[in-house]
Amino acid sequence: MKKLTILFLMAVGLETSAQTFTQYTTTEQLPWHTKGKVSLSTKAKAQPILNSQFSIVNSKPFKAFGTCFNELDLDAIRLLTKEEQEKIMHDIFAPDGDLRFTRGRLTMNANDYSRAWYSCDTVAGDFQLKYFNIEHDKENVIQLIKMAQRWQPAMTFWVSPWSPPAWMKINQDYCVASSPYNTQPKEKDYLLFSLTPGPSPKGEGSDYQESTVDPDEMKFANGQHGRLFPKKLASQNYFIQDPRYLQAYANMFCKFIDLYAEENIPIDMVMYQNEAYSYTPYPGCAWTAEGTIRFNKEYLAPALRAKHPEVKLYVGTFNTNRQDYVEKIVSALTAPANSQFSILNSQLIEGLGFQWEGRENLDYMREHHSDLHMISSESECGNGQMDWRAGEHTFYLLHEYIGRGCDEYYNWNFILCDQGRSAWGWKQNALVQVITSPTGGGREGATYRYTPEYYAYKHFSHFVEPGSTLLAFYPIKDGLQAIVFQRPDGRRVVICGNTNNEAKPLSIPVGKRYLNANLAAHSFNTFVEK
Repeated sequence: MKKLTILFLMAVGLETSAQTFTQYTTTEQLPWHTKGKVSLSTKAKAQPILNSQFSIVNSKPFKAFGTCFNELDLDAIRLLTKEEQEKIMHDIFAPDGDLRFTRGRLTMNANDYSRAWYSCDTVAGDFQLKYFNIEHDKENVIQLIKMAQRWQPAMTFWVSPWSPPAWMKINQDYCVASSPYNTQPKEKDYLLFSLTPGPSPKGEGSDYQESTVDPDEMKFANGQHGRLFPKKLASQNYFIQDPRYLQAYANMFCKFIDLYAEENIPIDMVMYQNEAYSYTPYPGCAWTAEGTIRFNKEYLAPALRAKHPEVKLYVGTFNTNRQDYVEKIVSALTAPANSQFSILNSQLIEGLGFQWEGRENLDYMREHHSDLHMISSESECGNGQMDWRAGEHTFYLLHEYIGRGCDEYYNWNFILCDQGRSAWGWKQNALVQVITSPTGGGREGATYRYTPEYYAYKHFSHFVEPGSTLLAFYPIKDGLQAIVFQRPDGRRVVICGNTNNEAKPLSIPVGKRYLNANLAAHSFNTFVEK
């Protein structure tokens, strides 16, 4: 009783004290400046952002912000001087830096921001993995990881492949669809939908269907939703569904974890595939729901439990808004084990990874699978403009994913050159833009800038520490959005944005009081309790 009384008095003291907040603001013209002090008031001085907050169901403490490690990021940062490199890595990863990232995402084999396709095992039929190695990574992306570890030695990592080795796929290539940027014959594109009967130009009764990937479907729309993605699901797995291949692939994950551990890079989480629903001209692999369930349940989960029981299995990354399809996979991997898999625990996965259109599943999954962790596995990558509009969109995504239940959030590229062009023709954004010399590349004349997206992250990650609790989430309305956290030290953090063309007054409920503030036009704002 005495302990409860003390806790009650402490809570009352918090509510009745001055409760002063420091305001940090970013606009396109003036990034990250301290605007002044704001105290909570007993009355709202403006219409509250919403009449009621969004319902929070079984919110989990926030765990981490992180980023991905890609070869083109290494190429970009190497154009800068040693001093500039160290400043950037400090600002992104150091515990006293700006962004304070503590987690990293890795890829097994090449991804779309590698310089070109490569694989950890190029020997067809190497089911014993005699030739599996990470020698390419040691000379490339691992160098970038070690630069980050110098500033954040406690960093941990997770891994997902973009594509298995080409010899493990039905098309015998790293991509899914042909394009001018790869060498896959166009004739192989029909494999994606080849098991789906359809109207035939060759006569009635034929199973032939003209099946090509709509090139417009893969264009990045900067978060434009409201449509079904993909418009049509693959009818067969691109990964060969032979037990020898499936078992060898599961073992590859374990060997990758072992080899990275030898480099002092700890991997504690695995997902089987990046974006199984993007039918890509760059490294990718299409999976059906049945193939996804089979590989995770019968091969990957048992392999991890036998060789790396400390490594968590998440399923993803889901980049589809086909909710019934996602639910089919998740329910199968969380259902009680049947007799065939009686040696396994009833639930094989601990969490889910969402990106792009997958965001539209968050509310449903949080409500129906509240025991699972959810993460934003990759923020949307933009179109290479690296401008204020991209920054506002990323701020919105951070707000949405975390507010709707994600306890980890991952950036994609953290540094790229110029417009961030990949080997497969994409232009994408980064937190830091390296501007190369107009006279033709090379280190001489290269400069860099922190983009608006960098500051969008800073408004969250600089103050929202691991273990922070989500107190309230107000979805965007009339160009205004807000989210409230309580840090492990008890201090509260209020993050809000204004996307309107004019300044807006705002009153945000914080406990039994209100934080009254004036938000500049097109601004990011963070209020931190003293």
